[in-house]
Amino acid sequence: MTNHRLSIGIAGLDEILHGGLMPRRSYLVRGGPGTGKTTLGFHFLTTGVASSESTLFITFVEPEEDLRENAFHLGFNLDGINFLDLSPTSDFFTQVETYDIFSPAEVEREPITQKIIEYIEKLQPQRVFIDTITQFRYLSADEYQFRKQLLSFLRFLIKNGVTVVFTSEVSSTAPDDDLQFMSDGIIHLELSPEARSLQITKFRGSDYQDGCHSFRLTSQGMEVFPHLMLESYKRDFIAELISSGIPELDQLLHGGLERGMVTLITGPSGVGKTTLGLQFLKEAATKDERSLIYIFEESVQTLILRCESINIPINTMIQEEKLVVVPVEPFFYTPDHLARLVRQEVEKLETKIVMIDSICGYCLSLQGENSVNHLHLLCKYLTNRGVTVILINELETIAGDFRITEIGISYLVDNIIFMRYIERHLAKTTEIRKAISVIKKRVSNFEKSLREIEITPSGMKVSKPVSGIGGVLTGIPIWNDDEPVTL
Repeated sequence: MTNHRLSIGIAGLDEILHGGLMPRRSYLVRGGPGTGKTTLGFHFLTTGVASSESTLFITFVEPEEDLRENAFHLGFNLDGINFLDLSPTSDFFTQVETYDIFSPAEVEREPITQKIIEYIEKLQPQRVFIDTITQFRYLSADEYQFRKQLLSFLRFLIKNGVTVVFTSEVSSTAPDDDLQFMSDGIIHLELSPEARSLQITKFRGSDYQDGCHSFRLTSQGMEVFPHLMLESYKRDFIAELISSGIPELDQLLHGGLERGMVTLITGPSGVGKTTLGLQFLKEAATKDERSLIYIFEESVQTLILRCESINIPINTMIQEEKLVVVPVEPFFYTPDHLARLVRQEVEKLETKIVMIDSICGYCLSLQGENSVNHLHLLCKYLTNRGVTVILINELETIAGDFRITEIGISYLVDNIIFMRYIERHLAKTTEIRKAISVIKKRVSNFEKSLREIEITPSGMKVSKPVSGIGGVLTGIPIWNDDEPVTL
């Protein structure tokens, strides 16, 4: 038995189908209007032409001229694709047809069937796309005849070496359960106000990637983004420490962050969370390691200006391709779409560190439900590949109850670095300072003390352990030691 597959021409869909369609079988693409069924057909047929296969597009609804124009605007070149246009012409409306003895279905079915047979025998196509098979229903006297005739038609195509993909318009008044039983595979397309989704609900003779997968229609056709399946991406890696480049910070972490772990940097706005994360990316660049950062709340230009002012040469890192900064537009990506972009960076370009700034922006900006679940999957995928993950979490309050996050994700991280503001009470004045501490490190010990941090034009500075600070866990930290700390 052959394992040969036919590519549909959509990389993500081929991946879901474990390589593509099995040849000489029939596949149903079902979905409502505007879900992308015809676009999928364009991919299927143009991929066949690119492989020097004979292809045929049988259309019952849209005229060939309209299909070619639509395909042109989507960037498809339909040269080499044969068309059998069975759509109604304007003459059908102006000419009165009377059927005194036979029903219209019986009169019209035979010439249509004969045309299809002639085209199949003449062209000997390897791929046939039918849009839509629902029209066959109206050429049959009853449901029994429709089912019998359609089964016979599909077997005729397959006997002649054809892999056939046909579409069905799905509605509550026109169910297609019979078509689902007859087909060897079913691709279901769905359009909702939030996003588009794709699901394989049947695929005879082969396994496939289960679940709902997001997709989008673009000026270049259809893009499909498979849902992450963690068991498929396990990879061995060397466990080692990643330095921040700041000796005092590395002492706090007992050497640095472990590779392949998830680190959460949490604290209120402006305390230096992004700057701290970028220290690890900066140090990785000195070792020729590639890093990736997704920013949800600021522009690339703002990030560059801010980093250059504190001695983090982010512009140089970008130019040398040691850092990729990706701004995420609100509601443009689905979680699966973003996950596919991350996979391309990690699997093709060997990216070693991925930073998400911030978790709140991730959950708000991405389409779809259960963003936290998708973040969990993304982190597990990355750690399975030996990639170090840095998550930036912004707390809404500057003071008040001590909490790590406000969306309950501390369970999925291996390390937690906590940053916050503290009041420094001196003899004659009170100052607002910044402190850093580690409260979780899964695979090693860590320093239990607090250290003061300061962000200066020459970079981030971390003090020696300080004493005299109280109330950190109550949410109102106060530093009563009058002795200054030298940074």
